[in-house]
Amino acid sequence: MHFISPTKGTMSWDEVVDDLLVYVVEEPEFTYKIIIGTDSQVREETHFVTAVVVHRVGKGARYYYKRRVYDNIKSLRQRIFMEAATSLETASKLAQDLAEKGHTELNLEIHLDIGQNGQTKEMIRDIVGMITGSGFDAKIKPYSCGASTVADKYTK
Repeated sequence: MHFISPTKGTMSWDEVVDDLLVYVVEEPEFTYKIIIGTDSQVREETHFVTAVVVHRVGKGARYYYKRRVYDNIKSLRQRIFMEAATSLETASKLAQDLAEKGHTELNLEIHLDIGQNGQTKEMIRDIVGMITGSGFDAKIKPYSCGASTVADKYTK
């Protein structure tokens, strides 16, 4: 898995994990949130962007993103479930890699591009249940900046 850092360019998955940990360890007195979110946009193909954000609460953040392109996936329901599954897969891998490096104290949140308004409101229970049933916190709009702001920026 290759990700892009706006400041460091293309990075391997291992480089992302190491860079994230350097960011956390350099100022350990702060609280950190690790956020994973995926958004998609339909064009000729469907573009999915997954963002990994490490938020130093009260003092900025660092993020990395990965773009995947698939043949047209026009069904909104299928796209939303694929966004959630992609974020869940990324969060699971990150949690495992952080635990292997001795950092089980970092909590991961999965941000979902769904909310009480619009066409996705009927999917909230199913999608949030899938995420929380896997052991992660789930955030929906308007509290899901990882998907609705960071990932969204790179789907355009």
